[in-house]
Amino acid sequence: MIALVTADGAVRKVAEDIAFPNGMVVTADNSTLVVAESFARRLTAFDVAADGSLSNRRVWAELPGAFPDGITLDAEGAVWYGDVPGKRCVRGAEGGNGLEAIELDRGCFACSLGGADGTTLFMLAAHYPPTTWGPDAPRTGQVLTTQAPAPRAGWP
Repeated sequence: MIALVTADGAVRKVAEDIAFPNGMVVTADNSTLVVAESFARRLTAFDVAADGSLSNRRVWAELPGAFPDGITLDAEGAVWYGDVPGKRCVRGAEGGNGLEAIELDRGCFACSLGGADGTTLFMLAAHYPPTTWGPDAPRTGQVLTTQAPAPRAGWP
């Protein structure tokens, strides 16, 4: 489910039946919420009302073979998503057209655009599943960067 927490601390459910929700982004005009549904292998969109309610649930992009995790939105309206088992970070357009993929040697859990001009793509990646668990397990996490074709949505 997706819950909304208001400024006064009130909590209410605004969507349910979400298949392992991970990353979420709101478009620059605050009109649309896009949610990465990892287990459904898709990005789902909702219209956002002034009070934070969600409506008009729809598939933003079907992603067969992918498991979208953390996401970010660029100024051209494309969504970047981390794909842990696919070991990549992918930029896709609404409707599912893949625009760009950055292949990695480990799973990408999250991504974000930033830097001085908003075009540095930061990717948080680690080997998964780890070979061992616990406090003595090898630490394989990295923050990787590359230049993206479009800045972050809402960048000045």
